[in-house]
Amino acid sequence: MQIYMVGGAVRDRLLGRPVNDHDWVVVGATPEQMVAQGYLPVGRDFPVFLHPQTREEYSLARTERKSGRGYRGFVVQTSPDVTLEEDLSRRDLTINAIAIGADSTGAETVFDPHGGARDLRDKVLRHVTHAFHDDPVRILRVARFAARFTDFSVAPETMALMRSMVAHGEADHLVAERVWQELARGLMEEKPSRMFEVLRQCGALKVVLPEVDRLWGVPQRADYHPEIDTGVHLMMVLDMAARLQAPLGVRFACLTHDLGKGTTPQDVLPRHIGHEQRSAQLLKGLCERLRVPTDCRELADVVAREHGNIHRSGDLGAAALVRLLERCDAIRKPARLDEILLACECDARGRLHFEEKPYPQRPRINAALTAVQSVATSVIAAHAASKGVTGQKVGELIHAARVEAVAAWLAQPAS
Repeated sequence: MQIYMVGGAVRDRLLGRPVNDHDWVVVGATPEQMVAQGYLPVGRDFPVFLHPQTREEYSLARTERKSGRGYRGFVVQTSPDVTLEEDLSRRDLTINAIAIGADSTGAETVFDPHGGARDLRDKVLRHVTHAFHDDPVRILRVARFAARFTDFSVAPETMALMRSMVAHGEADHLVAERVWQELARGLMEEKPSRMFEVLRQCGALKVVLPEVDRLWGVPQRADYHPEIDTGVHLMMVLDMAARLQAPLGVRFACLTHDLGKGTTPQDVLPRHIGHEQRSAQLLKGLCERLRVPTDCRELADVVAREHGNIHRSGDLGAAALVRLLERCDAIRKPARLDEILLACECDARGRLHFEEKPYPQRPRINAALTAVQSVATSVIAAHAASKGVTGQKVGELIHAARVEAVAAWLAQPAS
């Protein structure tokens, strides 16, 4: 039995990056031998075991043979005869196909049969073998790695292979869970725009996110958007979200906030009247198709519908501000409001020459919420009950008190 460190742990170690998780491959062993040594079997599709002390994953060396469409269409073979080289050759990229082993003295040896160290040095994302073609998820993984390793380029032959996969319909067989999993991870990388650039270049974006793909080439008013192109704006918004260290829900909202601009009639361009509601409608279909988690879906829906109103909120009076807060459900979910406002700030600053501009709407709306929260609703409800007032009338009294509180705040002299 021989054990090797493999995959991302080796790659990140060679790059001098922090290594958070280790993956191990075991050559020359059977499942029975692993269990006998105290390893806990957890793999459903192939033999994976948890180390009895570290709980890290140890996989038996395996080969994979294509048997059908999509990422599930594989026959997996594991046996003590499968070599380290065979196991490494099934991996997606050369930079992920390096192994490190240690002998009895503890001296380490690097196994790199596919030139992964060279590609790390040259900053290239290159597929290992033509077997890359068998798994369409690898298209998404390459795009995600481009967003993580921002100075790496995709090898021309790998881009050509990805285009061929899309042309032959492999991307049509991606399942929703895997698309969302890779999309979510890519959105959280250092420069998420690169993920979508790579997906566009190979043609996969049109397959997995057609609502997003159609935004390129759609013009916007230059006085609001000096970058003009909606797709370019979208990428600037995503990278601003990364710069501001926004959580996943905010980044997904940034990705989807302007989907409606892709359906604006040609005769009204570059204006986009009513695009907010069209965005929300398109978002609904996208979320159902990809099975987006509820919290991300609901946040994105509010941002899609209300980002224009939030941008214009500096001109709103007390009554309009309270209605805006109510539509955002900010009184029940104040923490989510700050995420909504952060997404809107990313939208506003994700424009050419606006990157360093302040976004005063965010503190203003937060201050309005503070004024609303100062209203003692329980006291109002108790007083109304003592007068025999119930139901909708009580809600109207509370709403009026909140408007009055915001008006009082607005009347205060600026500090």
